Amino acid sequence: MAELHLSELVTDFLEHLEIEQNRSPKTISNYDHYLQRLVEFAGDCDIAKLDAEMVRQWRLHLNRTKDVSGNELTKTTQNYHLIALRSFLKYLAKRDITALDSAKIELAKTVRPQVTFLETEEVQRLLEAVDTSNPIGLRDRAIIELLFSGGLRVSELVNLNVTHINLDRREFMVRGKGQKDRPIFISPTAADWMDLYLKSRHDDGQPLFIHYSGSQDSAEGGMYTRLTVRSVQRLVKRYATAAGITKDVTPHTLRHSFATDLLINGADIRSVQGLLGHANIATTQIYTHITDPQLKAVHEKFHGRRA
Repeated sequence: MAELHLSELVTDFLEHLEIEQNRSPKTISNYDHYLQRLVEFAGDCDIAKLDAEMVRQWRLHLNRTKDVSGNELTKTTQNYHLIALRSFLKYLAKRDITALDSAKIELAKTVRPQVTFLETEEVQRLLEAVDTSNPIGLRDRAIIELLFSGGLRVSELVNLNVTHINLDRREFMVRGKGQKDRPIFISPTAADWMDLYLKSRHDDGQPLFIHYSGSQDSAEGGMYTRLTVRSVQRLVKRYATAAGITKDVTPHTLRHSFATDLLINGADIRSVQGLLGHANIATTQIYTHITDPQLKAVHEKFHGRRA
C-alpha cells in the first residue's frame, strides 16, 4: 500500500476547509500554522506512523516550546493545536483513510480566564476622553460607542462598510466567526454618534471606519483606507489611558462590558449568547459570575424567612 504523507494530507485538509467548509482565510491560516508545527515535529511521515505515542510526544514538545518573546505556550494555545489535529483526523476518517481516532485527542484542562469589564462610570469616562471637535475624534467616538452598544468583535467592526449600516432601524448584520451572520442592535446614542461621524465624511469610500492620513489638520484630504484591527486596539488603549482607567482596556473589554451590562440588567444567558454570536453556550458562561450577586439577593429574599 502506498504511503500517504502527512504534509500532502494536511494540504488536502486545508483545501477542504476552503472549498467544502467555506472557512475564513484567517481560520485556514491558523490551522495551517498549527498543523505545520506537527509536520515539523513528526517529519513528513506516513500517516500510519502518527499514533497516540507520537501525539503524546508532540504535546510534550508543545508544552516546552517558547514563542518569539521567550514565553511558554499557554495551555489554551496548546489546545488550539490539538483542536486543529482533531479536525484533521475527523477529515481523514470521512475519506476512509486509516489514521488515529480523533476521539483519542483530549484537550488539556485550562483555567477559565477572568473577564475584565468596565463599570458604567468607566465607560462614560472612556467616551468623554474623546475630543469630538474634529473628524478623527468623531470617528473614534463612533467606534467606541459601536463596540459597547453592539458588542462587536473588533474584526467584525473593521470589516463593516458604510452600506452595511441602517441608522434608522438601528440594526444591521455582521458576519462573525465560522462565517455566521447575526444581527447587531445599537442604542439611539450610538446611532446619533454614527450619524455625526458619517456626516463628517467627504469621500465615497466603502469602508465604514477609515484611516485619515497625515495630521488632524489635514484630515479632510489624503488617502482613505480601511482602519485596521491594530489601529482600533491602539486608539481604545490610548483613550483608556487618557480617561485614567488603570485596567488593561482593549476592544474586547468593551465586548465583555456589553455582555456584563445586559446580564446585570436582567437579560438571560441564552439571549446574551445570541447577541454575542457564540456557537456554544459554554463560551457565554464565562459571564455567569456577573449574576452571582443577583442570585444572592434572590436567596436572601426567598429562602429561610423565619419569624
